[in-house]
Amino acid sequence: MSLLHPGLEAFMAVVRQTTVHGAAREIGLTQTGVTQRIRALERQLGTTLFTRSRKGMHPTPEGEALFRYCQSAKALEGQLLSFLHNDVHDATVRLTLTGPSSIMRCRVIPGASEVLNTWPNIKFTFNLNDDESALKQIKGGTAQLGILNRDEVVNELDSKLLKPVVSILVGPAAWKKRSITDIVKTETIVDFNASDDATFAFLKRHDLFELCNQERHLANNIDALASLVAQGRGYSVLTRDLAESLMAQGKIVDIHPGHEMRSDVALVWYPRHEMPDYFGALIKAIK
Repeated sequence: MSLLHPGLEAFMAVVRQTTVHGAAREIGLTQTGVTQRIRALERQLGTTLFTRSRKGMHPTPEGEALFRYCQSAKALEGQLLSFLHNDVHDATVRLTLTGPSSIMRCRVIPGASEVLNTWPNIKFTFNLNDDESALKQIKGGTAQLGILNRDEVVNELDSKLLKPVVSILVGPAAWKKRSITDIVKTETIVDFNASDDATFAFLKRHDLFELCNQERHLANNIDALASLVAQGRGYSVLTRDLAESLMAQGKIVDIHPGHEMRSDVALVWYPRHEMPDYFGALIKAIK
């Protein structure tokens, strides 16, 4: 593990401060954020790192061993200090961003790419995830920025409301002249997985749900899903940002023109009392 591992950063702060409150103040997180990271680290290591008393938190023998290991990692000292002083021009900083694949591809990755023009030493990990909410990764410290639906944002996180996600109903180009009722009655829906209700939600919003066949094809990859639609195997909901490039190529069409579904989404992160310039620029770049 690196000293920059989120769990170890929180661990070292608690050892130094002896309280979660003090550690949170030192590293610029909420107390809940520090606790989440300590618990995640303990689960990962399979051991308890602290005992808790009225006088504060004190390392267990396993915690003391981990602390000695961290202290011995002198080779990382310069990199750690550079990170804490926001000097990313001289030190590599790794950031993980996570969220649904469509908005990650069309907004997050292009925005992050712009930031590299000024801070080329930032190294990104992009986690395109349509199977679970980004909230778990943010709370666990495995991602620093995430995309959530607006109603998923919790009070302990800072957030920025992004442009709404606009979704449309698409099918293969060959269906362009077919009526929407004919398509919904006779064709198969293509969705990501069994818990994906985006297409159902669209149909309900536009009074078409009662007509549809609820047995679906499932493909947990945006390219595979779009390919099935383009091949005429069914219809689905795609974000307009993603659908436009495929429509321009003549692969798919909007099968219910003039009708759309809007969803409010937010970029979220744990509060930082002293936000690094590169982090603020990244938040600004993601629209």
